[in-house]
Amino acid sequence: MKLTLSYAAFLMVAGALLLAVVWVYMLRYAPGIVTSPDGTLARSVRLRFVPAVATTLAFLMVFGLTGGWILAGRMLAPLTRIADAARLAAEGSLSHRIRLKGPSDEFRELADVFDTMLEQLESHIAEQQRFAANASHELRTPLAISQALLEVADTQNQNELIERLRVVNTRAIDLTEALLLLSRADRKTFTRSPVDLSLIAEEATESLLPFAEERQITLDVTGETAHTLGSAELLLQMVTNLVQNAIVHNHPAGAVAVHTEVEPGASVLLVENTGHHLPPELLPTLTEPFQRGTERIRTDHAGVGLGLAIVHSIVRAHNGILALTPRPTGGLLVTIRFPGTPPPQTASQ
Repeated sequence: MKLTLSYAAFLMVAGALLLAVVWVYMLRYAPGIVTSPDGTLARSVRLRFVPAVATTLAFLMVFGLTGGWILAGRMLAPLTRIADAARLAAEGSLSHRIRLKGPSDEFRELADVFDTMLEQLESHIAEQQRFAANASHELRTPLAISQALLEVADTQNQNELIERLRVVNTRAIDLTEALLLLSRADRKTFTRSPVDLSLIAEEATESLLPFAEERQITLDVTGETAHTLGSAELLLQMVTNLVQNAIVHNHPAGAVAVHTEVEPGASVLLVENTGHHLPPELLPTLTEPFQRGTERIRTDHAGVGLGLAIVHSIVRAHNGILALTPRPTGGLLVTIRFPGTPPPQTASQ
C-alpha cells in the first residue's frame, strides 16, 4: 500500500508539473491565444483548461493507484516467498528452499543468502541431533553396566566387582570431560594468547611416550617454531588426541611423525602415521562424534570416540583448517593450518 500510494502521488505530481508547464508556455509564448482586449477569450480558454486539468489529474490518480498496486505486487512477490520461507523456518521446517529464479538483483541475492542459511542450519541441527543421540547412548552404556554389576554384587567376587566398577566409572568420567571440552571449544569461550605449536607438539608426544613404547611405536618430532593465537590448553589437547589416535590406529612397531612448519601467513602442524589403508569415502566420517565411518567406535583402548571430533572443534574455534589425507602406503596424514602470528617480543635487557 505504501508503494502504491507513493507511485500514485509521484505520478500526480509529475502530471501537475507537466500541466503547469503547459499553462506557463501558453501564457508566455502564445499570448494571442489565451488573451483578448476584453478578456473573453482568456476566460473561455481558462474554463476549458481547468476541467481538462481536473479530468487528467483524476485519471492519473486512478491510473497511478491501479498501476502502482499491480507493479508493487509484482516487485514484492519475491519478498512474499522469502517471508513464507522464514515463517516455515520459524515453525521448525528447514528442508524447504526458495530457489528464486530471475535476474541477479537484490531480491535474488537475498533469497540465495536465505537458502544458504537454511542449508547450514539444517546441517548443523542434524549434526547436533546425531551427536545428542550418540552421546546419550555412550553415557547410558557405562551407567547400565554399573547398575548390572550392583545387582549381581552378591554373587561376584568383591575385588573383581570393585575393579570393574572403577573401569566403568572412569570411562563415564572421561566421556563427560570430553563432552565438556567439546562444548567449550564449540562456544569459543577461552582466552587467546601467543602459542608455539612446536612446544605443544613436544609436550604432547612426551606425555604419550610410555603409551607408544608399550605398543612399540616410534615417535618422531621435528620442525620449527610456529606461532599462533589460541588456548595452549586446548591446543595441547588437540595434539594429544591426534598423536594418541596415530598410536592406536597403527601397525605393531609402526611410526608416528609430528612436524611443525611455517608457511606465508600460516603455522602448520602435521601428524602422520603408518597403518591400514583408508578409503577416501571414509575420511569425512572420521571427525563425526562416536563414529568410525558408519559404524560406532569399538576399540581395544580406553577411548570415548570423541578424539577427532574434539580436534575438529578446536581447529574451527581457532579459525584453522583441518585436512585428512590417506597415505599411499597406508595410514593417515593430518594437516592443520592456523593463522600465523609473529613470535612474541621479549623484553629488552
